[in-house]
Amino acid sequence: MSQKKDILSIRDLTKEDILFILETAASLKEILDRPIKKVPPLRGKTMVHLFFEPSTRTKLSFELAAKRLSADTVGISKSSSSVTKGEDLIDTAKNIEAMRPDVLVLRHPCSGAAHLMAKAVNCSVINAGDGTNEHPTQALLDMFTVKEHFGTLEGLKIAIIGDILHSRVAHSDMIGFTKMGSEVVICGPGTLIPPAPEIYGVKVEYNLLDAIKDADVVMALRLQKERQGKHLIPSDREYASLFGINAEILQKTKSEAIIMHPGPINRGIEMSPDVADSDRSLILNQVTNGVAVRMALLSILMAETGGQRQ
Repeated sequence: MSQKKDILSIRDLTKEDILFILETAASLKEILDRPIKKVPPLRGKTMVHLFFEPSTRTKLSFELAAKRLSADTVGISKSSSSVTKGEDLIDTAKNIEAMRPDVLVLRHPCSGAAHLMAKAVNCSVINAGDGTNEHPTQALLDMFTVKEHFGTLEGLKIAIIGDILHSRVAHSDMIGFTKMGSEVVICGPGTLIPPAPEIYGVKVEYNLLDAIKDADVVMALRLQKERQGKHLIPSDREYASLFGINAEILQKTKSEAIIMHPGPINRGIEMSPDVADSDRSLILNQVTNGVAVRMALLSILMAETGGQRQ
């Protein structure tokens, strides 16, 4: 893999980079099944994670990933940081860097925040989700999950359903899966489809059955009302009736198609409970694989250079 200081966007990664990350994650995943789930390669390294938005899966998986590799971890939330006293993000980052961490992991409600931080500090920065822009580590774990199941990403059809406009996961997934040779179809209400979707190299469908036809992967997304700012759909009930993945819809997919969701799930809206818990659902696999992928990224960034810019 080419030398990387930061992981900020799927756009920054080549196909070869992505394959290397996925292969590294596969080799590290077996650690998670050991009786003692800890190995020493990052002993003496430190990861600091700054989460300015709520998170369960991403925050915990980064912390577990670091600890599985014997790195030290420190977590800072918005409420416990000096941002509440008026300090800006860059000053916060520079003060943290002065304590010599190796990697900063940032989740922030503003698009571009991780890129801004990466320019201001010498240690590595990993984007754990910035506004409505990107969530590159989620895309990597999604690709890992699909590749682990099918053995390849080339030639697969990926149907992404829901609030595409506000989903940083969707943006990273569209870039990543198309880069790896998959066909990506996005589907949702017209108010939740981004302008000029052709820049992502994807196809747009407004009918759910058309979108899932012959799909190998059906990925539902959460309605992100906290980012919409206004009502863009008539009601949750209408959305569920037109775009929700339920047992009836599942029967219309290919028998070998898998179901995914980046979480958290609003059961009964984006997906019915019976689908989420079905044997075709790989949602919990995604969660497990998130730890392996983040172990791979921390290992790649910290093992050789300690994350410092050369």
